[in-house]
Amino acid sequence: MERENMVKSVRRALQIIDIVSGKKDGLGVTEIARQMDINKSSVYRILTTLAQYGYIEQHPETERYKLGYKFLELSSKLLDSIDLRQEAKPYLRQLEKETNEVIHLVVYDQGEVIYIEKLEGTETLRMHSKVGKRAPMHCTAVGKAILAYLPPAVAAEIVDRKGLPKHTDWTITDRETFFRELETIRQNGYALDLEENEYGIRCVAVPIFDYTGGVVAAISVSGPTIRMTDDRIKGLAVRMRQIGKELSARLGYRSAHSVQL
Repeated sequence: MERENMVKSVRRALQIIDIVSGKKDGLGVTEIARQMDINKSSVYRILTTLAQYGYIEQHPETERYKLGYKFLELSSKLLDSIDLRQEAKPYLRQLEKETNEVIHLVVYDQGEVIYIEKLEGTETLRMHSKVGKRAPMHCTAVGKAILAYLPPAVAAEIVDRKGLPKHTDWTITDRETFFRELETIRQNGYALDLEENEYGIRCVAVPIFDYTGGVVAAISVSGPTIRMTDDRIKGLAVRMRQIGKELSARLGYRSAHSVQL
């Protein structure tokens, strides 16, 4: 019975936290009790305990209760503990298993992307990419996926500074055409590299967002043109957008942000 009562108290405390978190200006004891359908004295006891530990605080004038700063402290610790590579690995392995193709995870740094993870797949494919290597943004799917979601001024500065050098006959080298490409990426939610960086290689990539709503990484599937047909790329894009959304959520991204996944 004691254990059951303890579980009930914990459940009620969590319910109160959930209810209070939904009101920016806080709630009074009566309002909380009404929503939970329990007596005010029980609510007050739980609120008092939560307040002692910093999870709830009471406004001195309105006497309404709202979330305490303890949650900010805990969320900061959680965000600091998130390791992008570790969080991404299950998704990368799943993609590798589903596609048998090369899978990349990259991050943005000083106008370029850096490969921080690469899974080789089971199919034969030789690529120049390797973990730790840098790559241009304008002709790689992962680079374009990130560039499309950076602030416009930052994207323009990168293009102005780095230029749009030709890597293959398919590289987009015209500035106006390239920025139309970025707009298409934002509309579709994924980016393509159609032999723009290496001949014979096609890639599809999606951006990854963190708790601030900003783009922090990208993941891609790469394969030879003979396997990466237009129809297959369309199917992969749908699956990768789903994975990008799930991984972004793991990093704290919420759909309330302006960025569209």
